[in-house]
Amino acid sequence: MRQSYLSSSRCILRGSLCLCGKGSPNYFHHRDTEGHRDARRNKTSLLLSIFLLSHLVLAPVSNAQRQPSRNGAHSTTTREPFSAADRRVVERAIGATCAERVRDPSGSVPIDEMQARPSLPVSNPDAVTGQHRAERLLPATRKLVVNAIIQLAKEYDLYGSALMQSKINSATTRVEAVRRVKPDVDARDNASVVLRDPRTIEFGTIFLAGLRSDEAMIGVLAHELTHIASGQPDSLKPLFRAIGRRAATRTGLRIQGQRAEELACDLVGALAVREYIKETPSWESLPRRLARAFEHNCVDDDASDEDHLSPRNTIRALFALEVGLANEILGDVTVSGLWLRPNFDLVRDESVVNLSIRIASHSHAAF
Repeated sequence: MRQSYLSSSRCILRGSLCLCGKGSPNYFHHRDTEGHRDARRNKTSLLLSIFLLSHLVLAPVSNAQRQPSRNGAHSTTTREPFSAADRRVVERAIGATCAERVRDPSGSVPIDEMQARPSLPVSNPDAVTGQHRAERLLPATRKLVVNAIIQLAKEYDLYGSALMQSKINSATTRVEAVRRVKPDVDARDNASVVLRDPRTIEFGTIFLAGLRSDEAMIGVLAHELTHIASGQPDSLKPLFRAIGRRAATRTGLRIQGQRAEELACDLVGALAVREYIKETPSWESLPRRLARAFEHNCVDDDASDEDHLSPRNTIRALFALEVGLANEILGDVTVSGLWLRPNFDLVRDESVVNLSIRIASHSHAAF
């Protein structure tokens, strides 16, 4: 009822007084007579003529006055290019990501589905598999996170000062100190870190079982490592704020405080996955592998809270920040063609290598 009333109301500012709803002057009524209507028509015609004349005389002056203010150096649009075409790419990429999740045998379980599942014991085979995957990928993910943080700091012009470099060095040291993944039944579909003991990432057993690919696991590990990187000193807070501002500008969403930090951690995760794909060639397609970094956010129940964007808005904000990721999901580009190369450390026979190269070349052309 309140929404219906507010949507039909109007607010008109008169001086310091704001008149709202049906009590505003626009809604007052009075009885009309023929004489009043004729006089009002004459008066209206006179006022219209004056208005048109003044507009013709003053418009060139007004335009000349406004011209100097068109300075690209002060234009938010110039600093943050994000077009209507980019928005369409972002929305298409969200659809492609969630469609790929359904097709992919290793697609992640959406977090709203995880929440609806009963708790899993630590000994559950899927949870054990997830724990082994996380432990295996943790060393590589630490390096990927360090590189992603430095890359973002440079991109957002925060790596130039000695103070910020010192903070980032401290942050990367904390990342490199993390050594353990601990399964936790009570954590269910969550992962978390305790900043007073920043050497362990705790994983809910449902989450361990629901992230069914290396790419998905790296994305979540990187998210938690970024929290640890910032740590109790909030070393990465300037970076979080800058990322939040850009995402808010491009999406129109409110992204401040903890929301900005959570989104920045997700962004580091997405960049870590992209780099991992470059470093580990596979016969699987780039769109499929990259989509796995986001698939757990492909929910039906798209709820948010004060500290987090909703899952689908999280995907939206990440693609808005990195439109290149969205294009890669859509298959419009490849990552230097590396994802189609065979792993030469594993393939020793020369005839097999030659056959592998021919197959890769054919697949690349077809794609």
